[in-house]
Amino acid sequence: QVQLDESGGGLVQAGGSLKLSCAASGGFFSSARGWFRQTPGKAREFVAAISWRSDSTVEADSVKGRFTVARNNALDTIYLNMASQKPEDTGVYYCASRSRGSDYPTTNQDDYVYWGQGTQVTVSS
Repeated sequence: QVQLDESGGGLVQAGGSLKLSCAASGGFFSSARGWFRQTPGKAREFVAAISWRSDSTVEADSVKGRFTVARNNALDTIYLNMASQKPEDTGVYYCASRSRGSDYPTTNQDDYVYWGQGTQVTVSS
């Protein structure tokens, strides 16, 4: 059973930085992984995604230039480096993985089959 565990959430002031981590366990496979978030009153939305075998990444326009996604293949972990944070970045951040063999980082959450429990990020103004 594949399990994704997010960590690193917390409270940060506007303009500050946080780094989220997502470690996988229960089976290794090289597939694309992504970050999504659910902000208050809104549906869950795409944030960023990364290929496991290539340098291909994709970010949402709302975070481009502020957030970067990275990975450590040896640790089977991906990261979301968040800088210049805004109050509208507040929400629950989820890590997700595509199925085995699917390594293209897409923005559609329906393409992701494994999900973590989420970690809360709160940005104060």
